[in-house]
Parts: sequence; structure tokens; C-alpha cells
Amino acid sequence: MKLTSESFTDQGNIPERYAFGKIDGQNHVALAGNVNPQLSWSDAPAGTQSFVVICHDPDVPSKPDDVNQEGREIPDTLPRVDFYHWVLIDIPAATTEIAEGAYSNGITPRGKAGPLALDGTRQGVNDYTAWFAADRDMNGDYFGYDGPCPPWNDSIPHRYIFTVYALDIAELPFEGRFTGADAMKAMQGHILGQASITGLYTLNPRLAGRS
Repeated sequence: MKLTSESFTDQGNIPERYAFGKIDGQNHVALAGNVNPQLSWSDAPAGTQSFVVICHDPDVPSKPDDVNQEGREIPDTLPRVDFYHWVLIDIPAATTEIAEGAYSNGITPRGKAGPLALDGTRQGVNDYTAWFAADRDMNGDYFGYDGPCPPWNDSIPHRYIFTVYALDIAELPFEGRFTGADAMKAMQGHILGQASITGLYTLNPRLAGRS
């Protein structure tokens, strides 16, 4: 299988348009476009009955102690964990492309609705659900795509890995709300093929080359 995007190049920087947050000179971070990128795939294996698209960031700090703290930078030696930004399942087998902005075109406080989505697809809750859980203005279930917003003081750029999976079943066995980890577990034993592309993003002005 092969996965490509017109929105960013593999191993290249993701434009602000597709991010949740962008660099802001006064407040460190401002809200960005939060548009889902365009994705196209080809060469699906014979017998494919549906696709799943997942975007995750494997570079999230495992401990919050230094996150977004003035005068401190998160060390590159800190162990990292996964953060799911998009979990899209039950994509029909005839589909070969997701259009830019089809599933997200801006930020929805308290999260977009779900799990039902376009053309019979379903979307899981992303990990902003847990991130904003204690925020009085932003808490809620964040279904679908919400883009990059890494800590503004992280010493490494974060990787955003978009993966399309070809499955031998038409639907994953969920009722109601599900997470990225749930989808990964349910797919085991049903994956016929997969392909990934990776985009990079940082909110650290030093890494972005901004004063």
C-alpha cells in the first residue's frame, strides 16, 4: 500500500492550517486552522472490506511536570507516550481519498460530535478528551480530527504519523464511544496491509527558527 498527502510531504513540516495550535508571540500559543489534511491511498490488498485512518503523536511527554512551564524546556531524554489525534473507522472499501477539510475545518470547543460521520464512517474520541477534562471551558468528548498542539517548550519537534489500514472486515465491532487504543486492539488479526506518512510540528520558537 501507498499513502500520500497533498497537504504536507512525508517527513516534512505540517503547515499551521492543519494544526490545533500555532505559535503566538504574546501567549505562546494561539488557536490555528485545525483542518484535516488531504490523504490518498492506493494498492490496497485483495479482499479489503474497509479502511481505518489513525493519526497519532508518539512524542508526548510521559510526565507533565515541565509542560508549558515558563523558563523551562522539556528534555529530549524524557520518555514519551502516544497521543491519538484522529481515529476514523468503517471507511468503505471503494474509498481511496479523504478530502482536505472533509472531517474538520476549525476548532469546536468541547469537541465535535460523533461517532457517526460522513458516508457511513465512524470516528473515535481523540486524546484531547482527556487533555481538556479539567478545563471548565473546553471539556467534552472530542470526536474526530483535532490537529497538532505540542507543548510550546518541548525540546524536540513532534511526529504526527498518519496510517491507513486495510481490513478484512467491513466494520469494527463498536457500539457508541471508542478510543484510538480501542481501535488498535479491535483491528488485530484483521489487518491486510497498511501505509504511513509522517509530518513534523513544533510550537517551540527556538526549533521553529522564530525569535
